[in-house]
Amino acid sequence: MSENHETQKKGNGAFVAVIIILLLLLGVMGYLWSSKNGQLNECQNLNNALNADMEGMNEMMSGYLGTMSNDMKTDFTNMLSTYDALLEKDKSQADSINAQKERIQELLEKVERGNMNARQLFLARKEIETMKRIMRGYIVQIDSLNTLNLQLTNRLDSTSTQLTMTQEERDLAREEAEKQGALVKEGQKLQAFNFSSGGLKMKLNNTTTETNKARNTVEIKSAFTISENPITTPGAKTVYMQVITPEGKTLQSSSSNVISTSNGQVAYSDKKTIDYNNERVDLTIYYKLKGQEISKGNYKVKIYCQGDLIGSDSFTLK
Repeated sequence: MSENHETQKKGNGAFVAVIIILLLLLGVMGYLWSSKNGQLNECQNLNNALNADMEGMNEMMSGYLGTMSNDMKTDFTNMLSTYDALLEKDKSQADSINAQKERIQELLEKVERGNMNARQLFLARKEIETMKRIMRGYIVQIDSLNTLNLQLTNRLDSTSTQLTMTQEERDLAREEAEKQGALVKEGQKLQAFNFSSGGLKMKLNNTTTETNKARNTVEIKSAFTISENPITTPGAKTVYMQVITPEGKTLQSSSSNVISTSNGQVAYSDKKTIDYNNERVDLTIYYKLKGQEISKGNYKVKIYCQGDLIGSDSFTLK
């Protein structure tokens, strides 16, 4: 009996202990709930204060928002135009540039709708500055290949002027060099003078003598002197003789006897190679008719060397 009573007493004590612990937990939870509820109310009050401040700021700046919106519209429009110009110059950045254009168009539409508050406009203005930095990066990249720099127009104009002057100076220098070259070439040109040209007939002893009879002529000769010229390159030089008949035809032993001159292709009658040492040279060139009959009249003789006509003569056969 006493044992049962003792057991019941211990059970009641444990129950009381549990009740006390539960009450303590409920008290702690109540305290925490109250604390959190107080913090929540504090945050709500702070949020309401911030919203009130924001509305006040919007109301205070309402007079400036219209101007800000217009400025932003202008910025967006100019940026779109700039990107269009960049795309015309270089298509390699088309994907990234078009992505920027889409974002600009999206912001522009928001600004045009006119329902953005001051904070949203300030955030949009901040995004504009970021977009401008990105755009300047594209300009630098594309300008390096296409000489397009929308930020440095004046400098480019100055550079273009300098380049134009440099080109003009180069053209003048080339023109002067060409003139000097032409003068040098003209100075190197040889001259033929002291001409003695005419027909030759055959004598009984198989030697030739001069004649003015066309029917007796078996050979045509032209004797002359090549002038001295200290600036001409010395060495072997070929001198060509062209004999033109009264009918205007060139006497030729072969149709392949043609040379290139400053006036085009010229047929020649005969030629002779000399060793020129910048001094006067006397020479005679002969053209053998080899049975070819020639007409009466006035004949012309032209002498060529180094592609230039260096002298001429004439004679008449009766």
